Amino acid sequence: MKYHIEKNTVQETLIIPLYGRKMCSERFPRLFRDETAIRLIGEIDYDFSTLEKKAQSPMQQFGFLEVAMRQNDLAWEVRDYLKDHPNAAVVNLGCGLDATGRSCDNGTCRIYNLDFPDVIAVRNELLPAGERERNIGCDLNDTAWFAEIDASGGVVFFAAGVFYYFLRERVKTLVQAMAAAFPGGKLVFDAAGKTAVKMMLKTWIKEAEIRDVGAYFSVEDPEREMASWDDSLRVSSRGYMLGYQSLDAPSVKGGYRFLARVGDGLMKMRIVRVDFGQNRD
Repeated sequence: MKYHIEKNTVQETLIIPLYGRKMCSERFPRLFRDETAIRLIGEIDYDFSTLEKKAQSPMQQFGFLEVAMRQNDLAWEVRDYLKDHPNAAVVNLGCGLDATGRSCDNGTCRIYNLDFPDVIAVRNELLPAGERERNIGCDLNDTAWFAEIDASGGVVFFAAGVFYYFLRERVKTLVQAMAAAFPGGKLVFDAAGKTAVKMMLKTWIKEAEIRDVGAYFSVEDPEREMASWDDSLRVSSRGYMLGYQSLDAPSVKGGYRFLARVGDGLMKMRIVRVDFGQNRD
C-alpha cells in the first residue's frame, strides 16, 4: 500500500526535492543516480501531474541538474572527511527524504538524519533508520540536539538547500555553537549570493508576506564574511555547479554549461566548507 501525501500540507514540501532527485537520475544518469529517490516516488500516493508538466521546461531541467551537482558535491565532501575519520558521525541537517548519508556509508560511520518532528514521522515510515543510523526530530536552532550526536570519532555535517530559509543571524549563531561543541568537525552546505537567494525565495517570501529578504542568509564571499564569525573557523568554498566535476556528459546541453558558469560566477552559487578548529590537511 502506497504512502498517501495530501497537497497543501507540510509533508508535500518533501515531494519537490525528492522528485528532483528522481528526475536527475533519469535525465543525467552519468552524473547522478539516486536509487532511493526512484524507489520512494514509486511508493508514494501523490498527484504528480503538475510536477510532471513543469518537468518538461528547459529551466526546470536545469534545476534538476543543479540538484544533481549539489548532492554530488556534498557527498564528495562527506566521503573526503571519512577517509581520515572512518568512525565519524555523518549528520544530515534538514534531511527530508534524502539518503545521502547512506550513499556515503563506509560500514563504520554513524548516520544521523535531523529534521522537524513531522518530517521525521514521514521519514520513519518511508526510510526507517537502519544499522548505525538514527532519525531525530528537532528544531536545528534548538541546540539540544547536539547531545544526541556521538562525535567521538569525528563529525561531518551537511545541509542541502536548508540555510536559504534561515535568517542570517540564526546561521551565524548555529555555526558558532557547532564550532564550540564539535572541534575538529566539518560543516558543508550550499549557499548563494543575494541576487540568487532573492530569486529562490521569491514565491515563498511573497506568500509569507516577508519584506526584508536581505535578512535571509546569503553570502557573496564566504571566506571573508564567515571567517570573521569565530577565530576557530577555517572557511573555503568551490563553485556549486563546476567546482567538483565537469559537465561534459552528452546529456548536458551547451546552454546548461553556460548557465552553470553564470550560476557559479554571477550568482555566487557555492559549496561552503567550514572546518571547526582544525587545520586542513
